[in-house]
Amino acid sequence: MASPSAVPDTFTRAVAALRADSPRPEILLEEIAAPQRLAPYSFALSATVLRSGDEVASGRLILLHDPAGHDAWRGDLRLVTLVTAELEPDLATDPLLPAVAWTWLTDALEQFSASYTAIGGTVTETASTRFGELAGPAPTADLEVRASWTPTSDDLAAHLCGWCAMLASTAGLPPPGVASLADRHRAPAS
Repeated sequence: MASPSAVPDTFTRAVAALRADSPRPEILLEEIAAPQRLAPYSFALSATVLRSGDEVASGRLILLHDPAGHDAWRGDLRLVTLVTAELEPDLATDPLLPAVAWTWLTDALEQFSASYTAIGGTVTETASTRFGELAGPAPTADLEVRASWTPTSDDLAAHLCGWCAMLASTAGLPPPGVASLADRHRAPAS
C-alpha cells in the first residue's frame, strides 16, 4: 500500500463512508487486514450477525481501488463480498434458494439507492452429515454468497447499508423495528 500522503481522495472518501456505524445493532462490524495484491489500495470489514445472542451469519466486504481503472470493473473502485450463513436443513434443498439469495443483494442495493455496474457472483448451498468419529450433531446446511460490483460513485454509505441489509436477510433477521415470533415467545432466562 502506498504511503498515507499519497492515498487518492477517491479512496479516502470511500473508506470514510465504510467506517460509518453499522446500520443495525445485530450486525457487528470490524476493520480487518485487506488483501494487498488485488489492487493498489484496499480496505476490508468483517461482519458478525447475531440473532438472540447467537452468531447466525458472517461476512467480509472488501473495497479495492485502482486509480488507473480496471476494464473488467468498468471503473476504479470495486466492492467484493463473501457472506456465509447457517440454514435450516430443509431450506438447503429449495431449488429457488440461490435466486432468492441473489436478490437479497440486488434488492438491498436498490433499496438504499446504491448505484452500481458490473455486478457478478455465485450462491452456493452446502449440506453436511457427519459419520464415524465425526458423528454428532444433526445434519447442517450453509449458504455462501460471493459477489462483486463497481459502485458508480465514491460515496459508499448506501453500499454499506445495502450490504448490511443483505446480511440481515441472509441471517433471517426481521426488518428493523419488527420482532420475530421466536424472539417474542422465548422464555426469559432464570
